[in-house]
Amino acid sequence: MRLRACIALLLYVSACATSAPIPREPAAWDPRLVNLQRAATLPWTDRGRCAVREASESWPVLAERCFHALDHDRIEFHDTTGRCAVASAGAAAVGVGLCVLAAPELVVGTVIVAGVVVVGFVIKEALDAYEKRGRPQVRPAPETRPAPGTKPVPQEPSPKKRPKPEPKGPDFPPVGPTDTTERDRRPECQPIPVPHRGGNNHHNKCADRIPYNSFSGWDVLVNGKQFDALQLATRTLWEVKTDDFDIHSPRSQAFFAKVKLPEIRYEARLAKECGYNFAVGVKSAAHKEALERLDRTLTIVVMEWC
Repeated sequence: MRLRACIALLLYVSACATSAPIPREPAAWDPRLVNLQRAATLPWTDRGRCAVREASESWPVLAERCFHALDHDRIEFHDTTGRCAVASAGAAAVGVGLCVLAAPELVVGTVIVAGVVVVGFVIKEALDAYEKRGRPQVRPAPETRPAPGTKPVPQEPSPKKRPKPEPKGPDFPPVGPTDTTERDRRPECQPIPVPHRGGNNHHNKCADRIPYNSFSGWDVLVNGKQFDALQLATRTLWEVKTDDFDIHSPRSQAFFAKVKLPEIRYEARLAKECGYNFAVGVKSAAHKEALERLDRTLTIVVMEWC
């Protein structure tokens, strides 16, 4: 009798152990498609070219590289968590806006678009290509919240509508894609706003007025160096030189430029190590010419706003 009971118990346990197999995990998410779906909810001035070009990168990288291509007149950024206000305290609105947009998970209400969102034609083409290929299951992209009474409408833009030209500053490095590697993700390569070094208000004002300065009112710490400004849209770090270069004799000018050159090259190397461009702002054409005679690889800009 005991033997039969034991056999029955073993059969019961065996049946439980060989029950229906555990379902497999769903197919891996396609990060490129997720990025395209998220970008499709935003208004672009370039019909989505930048977003499609950078879609294979992580969303924060895409947001940083393509922030300049958004239609900023139709989009508002709200830092509902307070995280960006702390990270970008005192920074210009573009700094907080980029911080909000670059968040890996978009919180409802943080990005608000006014009017009807017309999916950028280039983004729509990329999404249509995915649909034709029959991609595996994809996690839905986080949604932005449009203004009341509006909703996204996927359609081609009117041929009469032309994208707004991208703004240009005086003698300003062009906007364009830059290579990003793992070095950009090193902690020391992450830009940190820090207070201006005191003692030269004119110098600080010139730095704050650099076109599209993402952290106006602050210096930016990158790779152990406190730079005067950072343009996130072009990934360009700046150093400002406000010396009264023109009051010196040509011989003194040449000597002064030569003495400062090693420091400038060192700053350029630190910026390059973290994947940033580097520019030097000067007050006069004579100062620019003197530095360019010594090193043609440097980007020297005459600060007409200073």
